[in-house]
Amino acid sequence: MYTLSQPWLLLLAPLPAVLARIIPPYREPHQAIRAPWFQRVAAVLGTRPAEGSVVAESKASERVFGWTLWTLILLALARPQFLEPPISRVVPTRDLMLLVDLSGSMETEDFTNFRGETVDRLTAVKEVLDDFLTRREGDRVGLIVFGNAAFVQVPFTQDLNACRVLLEEAAVRMAGPRTAFGDAIGLAITLFERSQVEDRVIIALTDGNDTGSKVPPAEAAKIARDKAIAIYVIGVGDPSATGEEKLDEEALTAVASTTGGRYFYAADRNQLLDIYADLDSIGTREVEAETYRPRIDLFHWPLATFMVFGLAYHAGILLKHRVEERRGSRG
Repeated sequence: MYTLSQPWLLLLAPLPAVLARIIPPYREPHQAIRAPWFQRVAAVLGTRPAEGSVVAESKASERVFGWTLWTLILLALARPQFLEPPISRVVPTRDLMLLVDLSGSMETEDFTNFRGETVDRLTAVKEVLDDFLTRREGDRVGLIVFGNAAFVQVPFTQDLNACRVLLEEAAVRMAGPRTAFGDAIGLAITLFERSQVEDRVIIALTDGNDTGSKVPPAEAAKIARDKAIAIYVIGVGDPSATGEEKLDEEALTAVASTTGGRYFYAADRNQLLDIYADLDSIGTREVEAETYRPRIDLFHWPLATFMVFGLAYHAGILLKHRVEERRGSRG
């Protein structure tokens, strides 16, 4: 679609014709002497006198050509543009941070994949999270992995494919064999500091008991509450185990309830799927989008045409004068 940025400038197109009628044409005065013997002198000299003083008038073709050049200048100043098809950009309406436990116990093979094969806990989590991320349009998603310490795998981004790829590359014990759940929450809170979105959510998945965090999960949860960050916790470990591998459901429930979130327990892949389906409906909202149309300026085309026509016109006048001078010199 073609349009003009300043179409009102085309209203000046009749201006030369209006000025030609209002302002009188320029006349240069010349002194003249009437000589009654002028014709006899001309006959003696053998010359043929031309007509007397005349007022030069432009030809119709010259007036049309001049008006064309004026119109081309106005057209360039009006900035013709080509509007490309609309492009929509999804505006973030929620910041969602995923916390994934990579401790040694995540390699326990007590889950099944979508084909029914027995796999380790992390593999099952990856499958479910991958499907979960495909439905996150309109959200900014980040990923933190934790073991002995917490690490940012993906900062907040709308590039969900990048998030899915980096999640797939995560491996058990990559961050150490222990479970620093409280530190992971603290790191997520730090990333939320620059967030301008009101709806801020942490979804944490762990299968063990926190024993190595510098900040206890309960204290980190209080800070998250003060920052208006809701935490949803998913436990996939064994509540009956002992030591660090024991799933402390009481502590995880306290973390979630402190921030206004919820705690879920997933004993198998089907329960994990159901939990993420519930999480998918949290804070249901309409996806907002901004639409804009790229504009390509085309003013250089009428401007280039003006220059070509102008140069061609003056080159023609110069050539005409040269031809007349040569004929005059030969005569």
